Amino acid sequence: MAGHPRHDLDDALLTPLRFSVMAALRSDVEIDFSSLRDLLETDDSALSKAISTLKTAGYLMVRKGYVGNRPRTWLTATPAGSAAMEIHIAALQAIAAGVPPTA
Repeated sequence: MAGHPRHDLDDALLTPLRFSVMAALRSDVEIDFSSLRDLLETDDSALSKAISTLKTAGYLMVRKGYVGNRPRTWLTATPAGSAAMEIHIAALQAIAAGVPPTA
């Protein structure tokens, strides 16, 4: 017997900011830290913490480099991160739809 869809929610994606970070990223596109910060309307500290958690979960790849003399950080979702988002979103949709557990 399958359980309630809430069991498919991913702890790493439960905060609005971490969910928003993953929603903004794709595995085929890099986005730089400052663009992501501005897009999500957050501050450096909160975004750094969210990135750290998602990187530890294996959901993000972080690439550091320079543009001219200025350090830059680029982010990309990993395939595991993209898959986790799909499962998490499906669970949210099932919960919102009131889908009972399947037997």
